[in-house]
Parts: sequence; C-alpha cells; structure tokens
Amino acid sequence: MMENELKLTQKPAERAFLVGAEIKNQPGLLSIADSLEELRLLSETAGLEVVGETSQKLDKPNPATYIGSGKVEEVRALAEETLADVVIFDNELSPRNLRDLSKALGDSVRVIDRTALILDIFAQHAKTREGALQVELAQYEYRLPRLTHAWAHLERQGAGASGRTGSVGGVGLRGPGETQLEVDKREIRKRIAVLKKQIEKMSDHRNLYRNQRKHSQIPIVSIVGYTNAGKSTLLNLMSNSDIYTADKLFATLDPTTRRVNLPGNHLSLFTDTVGFIQKLPTQLIAAFHSTLEEITEADLLLHIIDISHPNALAQFESVRETLKEIGAENIPILNVFNKADLLEDAEEAKNLLAETDPNAYLISAKTGQGIDELKTGIMEQLFEKMVPIRVRLPFREGALIALFHEEGIVESVENESGGVVIQGAVPGRYLTRFQKFLV
Repeated sequence: MMENELKLTQKPAERAFLVGAEIKNQPGLLSIADSLEELRLLSETAGLEVVGETSQKLDKPNPATYIGSGKVEEVRALAEETLADVVIFDNELSPRNLRDLSKALGDSVRVIDRTALILDIFAQHAKTREGALQVELAQYEYRLPRLTHAWAHLERQGAGASGRTGSVGGVGLRGPGETQLEVDKREIRKRIAVLKKQIEKMSDHRNLYRNQRKHSQIPIVSIVGYTNAGKSTLLNLMSNSDIYTADKLFATLDPTTRRVNLPGNHLSLFTDTVGFIQKLPTQLIAAFHSTLEEITEADLLLHIIDISHPNALAQFESVRETLKEIGAENIPILNVFNKADLLEDAEEAKNLLAETDPNAYLISAKTGQGIDELKTGIMEQLFEKMVPIRVRLPFREGALIALFHEEGIVESVENESGGVVIQGAVPGRYLTRFQKFLV
C-alpha cells in the first residue's frame, strides 16, 4: 500500500520534444540523426522523458526562429499532440531565437537549447564547491544576454553551493529611470564578478598543489575522452579505487587524482577529468578553466575512446578539437580504445585502429583486457622514451637548465644574451615542462 501511494505521489518527469537542424555548408561531426540521438541521451540524463523529435535541413538559420516558419507550426502542433512541457533545440539559439520561438510555440511549453540542457546536467552533477561555483558562473554567463526570457529550468536548479537561486528578479532598488531588466543585469554582473574571484582563489590553491606535485618529480597523466567512454572505470582498475561510475553521460565532473604503480616500480599520478562532448558550451570551457588546467599541465594524456560506439571516430575528432581549444594539442598522447569486450567484429576494430592510430591500445577497463600492455606503454613513454628537443632557456629558469643536464642527453649548448640554447633529448615525462621554450 505504501509503495503504491509513493508511486502516486512521485512527480512525473517533464516531457521533452527535440528539434534538430542541419545547416548547409556547416557539417557537424555527427549526422543530424546521431546528434539528435545524443540529445535524447542528454535529455534523459537531465531527468526528462523524450516524447518525440523532428529535424529540418536549411541553407541558413532563420534569423528570427532558427527553423523555417512552416517548421515552427509543425513543431507547435507536435508539441501539443505529444503533451510536451519543453521543446529542446539541438543547436545553440540566440536571444532573439529564444524570444521569437517562445512567442510562436505558445505559453504551454518552454524553449531551451542544447547549451542550456548541458548546463542543467552539470548543475545536477557538480558535487564539490568548486564545481558548483564553476557551473553557476557558466549559467550566469549564458543567461545574461538572454535575460528577457523567463528561464524556469534555471530557476528550479538553485545555485548549488552558493545558496542563491537562478532568478534575480526584484533584487535591489532601482535607480532613477532604471528598468527592472537593467537592475537584474547589474545584479548578475555583480554575482559573476564574485564567482570569478572565488574560483580564482580555488585556482590559486590548485596551482600550489600542482606545483608541489611537479617538484616531487612524479609524472602526471591526465585521462581525457568523450563522455561515457570509460575514463573513471579505467582509473578505478589501474589504481584499485572506487570512484563513482555509471553508464550515462557526465556521471563525474570533478577531477580525481590517484596514485598508479607502473612496471619497474615507477610511481605516477593519474587524473580523471570531465568528459567532452560535441558542441561543448564555450561558457563551460571558460568557467572550468582552472579544472581543465589539470589537462594542460599533464606530462602525458590518455585519450580514451569507446570503440564499441557507432560514432567512435567522430567522438575521437571531437575530443581532439577540444584539446586544441584548451591549448593541450602538443602534450604527448596515447590513444586508448576501450570497451573491447563489447565488440562483435574484431576486424572492424582493426580497421578503426588503422584509420586513427595504428599504435593505439585496445583494452577493456571492465575485464582488464590489454591493461598490462597499456601500463607498459605508459611507463616507456614517461620513463624510457627520450624525446629530441631544442630549447631556448633564460637564465632565470635555472631549475630547468639543471634538469636538462641531470636527466636528459645534452648534444650542444649555445650561450646567448640572457640565456642558453640547448639541443638534445629529455625523458617523455619532462617534455611539457620545456614546451613553451621549444625553438
């Protein structure tokens, strides 16, 4: 009886209708069908029930409603027919798009875009204070130019660690001739400034901790990859940890570092980082800058790819693009194809490896397949492989000059005004420390 009563009192999931648009001469990494499928998974991760979808091919977006006027009427009818509470667009919408679409689709549904949906998911999954503050900053940065629209999906979230709600309407007193919109925008700008200062303080602490790790001479390996590729599962296996894992998008957001023993009794630090996704909101990349520095400061990257996914190659390219965007494209990287246990066609796997990286590793973080070979490869990259480099080091970088002589192979030294040019080779684990001085 109690169980039945509980089911009756549980709030039903909001119903979402999805809309995709394929723009001519703007090809995406995924087909429109696959991108909508990913949007469906994102919607379900956010706790929504997807009740339908539609798409349209366009020469260019409609400046008012993004999709064509006839398609807008079709979406309105389908939303009514499916009793949708929210219409989610797979493309990022401008403030004007949101305003005009909301008018056209009526008051019975809310209109949001992919960016707002991802921000909602991040807000639900951020567990640490730093993560909550970073998500709140990203939400406000996104919301500020769109303040004329009522964002119910942000209002229901609150602001995590800050204790503030998403709505700032009515805050403060208006000055002479000042509209409520101007008051709200001013309050949001103030909150953004406060959040940036708080995150900066946490970033300083993170930098201090990162510098201590560097001085310890223990190499740092960052695990990167598309969301749900199995990064946390791999870290659990390699470090005998119990980090939370789940078969869903963005199961973990906050970086986690664990010690890993490599062959030859070599110690290393592995960091699990937030998963990437195509069309990752720029607001998130900016807000999570201090967290993403864990990637840019690593000595080696492990790029984990879900080889069982039908869009593995597109996901591979999406991650590589994001690494370039955050300035990590020059860090040594090992490509690791995970979930080999889910493969039915071994030949297909060989073809995919040959197409992307014939030196990549094929593993299963679930069964342990290929893990010993991967550990050996990581050890060789960090401790045995000597990477040829030529660097110009100013005299103020005395520690790096000494490191080159102590750990590397010096072939030549040229004295210059204010510094030296050294040519030779260094162990792979030190390459990133010399990166900005490469000639």
